[in-house]
Amino acid sequence: MSRIDDALHAILANDPLGKHLGIEIEEIHAGYARCSMNVTPQLLNFAGTAHGGAMMALIDVVHAAVSNSHGTLAVAQDVHTEFLAAGTEGDHLVCEGHELSCTKRTAVYRIDVVAQARDGKPERLLATALARVFRVGTPWLAEEKP
Repeated sequence: MSRIDDALHAILANDPLGKHLGIEIEEIHAGYARCSMNVTPQLLNFAGTAHGGAMMALIDVVHAAVSNSHGTLAVAQDVHTEFLAAGTEGDHLVCEGHELSCTKRTAVYRIDVVAQARDGKPERLLATALARVFRVGTPWLAEEKP
């Protein structure tokens, strides 16, 4: 995987909502991103399981990081998410985004949310998403002048 510029990494890792929810940016490479989040009591729904909106926020932070990892502005067009299992309080969620296709104007990503194994429970796939962006083409970093 191609390492991204440190300045670009700093831009992509500075997601205010992600920080508010406790989402940690673990890794960003060109075409790949991984973030994690702990399911705290504040991230539960009325049924006592991980709120779908919190998991969608985690997916969206990964989507933003992976889709902008090539250094040009990309904006979301569509995210289709399948919730497969419920997360529970105390779960450590790991979310990875992989680039499936990237052209000059569009790109598609597969993004999975997994609850890591704990308390005798095996690792569980909680959600999977197929996400598409429009690649605007505006560079994130100003080109260096000679």
